[in-house]
Amino acid sequence: MSTFTTRDGTEIYYKDWGTGQPIVFSHGWPLNADSWESQMIFLAAKGYRVIAHDRRGHGRSSQPWTGNDMDTYADDLAQLIELLDLKDAVLFGFSTGGGEVARYIGRHGTGRVAKAGLISSVPPLMLKTESNPGGLPIEVFDGIRQASLADRSQLYIDLASGPFFGFNKPDAKPSQGMIDWFWMQGMMAGHKNAYDCIKAFSETDFTEDLKKFDIPTLVVHGDADQVVPIEAAGIASAKLVKGSTLKIYPGAPHGLTDTHKDQLNAELLAFLKG
Repeated sequence: MSTFTTRDGTEIYYKDWGTGQPIVFSHGWPLNADSWESQMIFLAAKGYRVIAHDRRGHGRSSQPWTGNDMDTYADDLAQLIELLDLKDAVLFGFSTGGGEVARYIGRHGTGRVAKAGLISSVPPLMLKTESNPGGLPIEVFDGIRQASLADRSQLYIDLASGPFFGFNKPDAKPSQGMIDWFWMQGMMAGHKNAYDCIKAFSETDFTEDLKKFDIPTLVVHGDADQVVPIEAAGIASAKLVKGSTLKIYPGAPHGLTDTHKDQLNAELLAFLKG
């Protein structure tokens, strides 16, 4: 199993498939690298090298008590990119992973990065504040924390069978397989790590990070996203990233990497070739 040890002694798992221009995938909460597998198998077969790690505390990585914050996540990503000596890399982030990509560029620049993509991503800021009136109130995230402590297994089932994939919509056709897939990945994450990550993805302000993007950037968001509402996320991010391309998927939920994977795969490939 491919792992590396961070500077604070945390063991991080990663997978590294194929050859060609490197593409690095950052996953969402409370998932792991496997959540990107539909995109990875597709792009590796198209001649790209695809790499994805399990964020600290998630999946097969170790579960440290501390360091469950965006700065550390970004530094872990930087260490992976440096370890593999990646150049002209493309960084794709989904949801929380989009925050990780943004903070990486904010802290480490784009010297090793050719392009970036923010998919259903949390930046610029999820939390409602005076300067971010379109965000979600703190009570939403307090509720997720309370549900995590009460019965996180049930929380993950409820998220996956409801808003995450849009399975709570009247015309939806729920997939039990996708629900189980989400739940299984969530339960692999450390309890403390997943709990701390709620604050990291909801309260971190990525505005200044996004202003530092100086590479071609793709922003993809579903207009039916019930988890990370598009107005305060994808649309706002696209305005902050100079020269970005915004793609809005009508009717798409948060988890469009699965529900709209054929459309997204074609979109990512076109962006890579463009």
